[in-house]
This record gives sequence, C-alpha cells and structure tokens, in this order.
Amino acid sequence: MNHAARKSILVTMAYASVLCIIAVTGSLAGDYLPGQVHDYPSDKAASSLDQHQLSFEYPNDQIARAEFRSEEFYAIILKSAERCSLTKEERTQIQKTFPRNKVFMDFFECDESMEDWLTYTNTDRNYTFIAVFGGVSLDQAKKLFDDYNLADKYPGANIRKMQAVLVYS
Repeated sequence: MNHAARKSILVTMAYASVLCIIAVTGSLAGDYLPGQVHDYPSDKAASSLDQHQLSFEYPNDQIARAEFRSEEFYAIILKSAERCSLTKEERTQIQKTFPRNKVFMDFFECDESMEDWLTYTNTDRNYTFIAVFGGVSLDQAKKLFDDYNLADKYPGANIRKMQAVLVYS
C-alpha cells in the first residue's frame, strides 16, 4: 500500500471517529438529552431549585448555553392570574392536596432577587400560573384530572404539554 492510500485511510478513520464522538456526546453541536423531571414534592435530587419550581436534571458541565430544557411533560394548570400576582404560599397550600405530585408555579422575573431562572414553555408570559405535574403521558394527566375532580375544584383547569426551561443568561 502506498503512502497516499495509507494517508487517505487514516484521514477517513479520523473523520469517522470524530463523527462517532459527536453522535454519542452531542457536545460539539450543543445537543443534549432533555433533563428528567423529578415529579415528587419532596424530590430535591439534582436540584438547587426552589420549592415552587419543578425540579429536573440539568448539566453541571461548565459549557456555556443560553438555556436547558426538561423532558416534555403534562401539567394541569389549576390557577392563572395576572403576571406575578399568585403567591408561593398559595402554591404551598395547594401542594397539600397532591402528596404524590409536585405542585409548581411560574415566578420567572417576578422577584427582584433575580434568583428565579426557571420558566415554562407553552404558557402566556403575561400570566402567572400554579400547576400540578400530571405525568409524562396525556393518559396520566387525564387520570389525575379525573381522580381529583379538578374541573369542579378549579374552574378553568386545563391540561397542557410543556417543558421546564432553565435560563442561564
């Protein structure tokens, strides 16, 4: 085998190796698997988030990114009101009704401390909401909705597919 043929084989192997690394890690393209949601009220695993936030796994790898998203899930919006008008105390009271499902709220940009770096997709930024984690499937969310008779207890309650979004900047 001549020198040119060996060089061509080595370049091809190197290129294939780089593609494999990118495919496995996704780190060069910035593609990451979404973070797994922690749906139990007392689950603080992998989270430095506040009690009113839905906890999920996110990378601690020092790679710069604008945001990181959780896996998709279904939430049952129990209450919504004018931006920043619902309270963390209301969320805490509602949490007592759901011992196995996390009750969370959107408080993004409501607090002067700017410690709330978590927001949610598929919501109107002009409103604040309190929701309960319904599950990763629509069937799970519908069952919770029906089991707790939420249509009667919370008029206007609705099921919504969303993701939690940790905003880094």
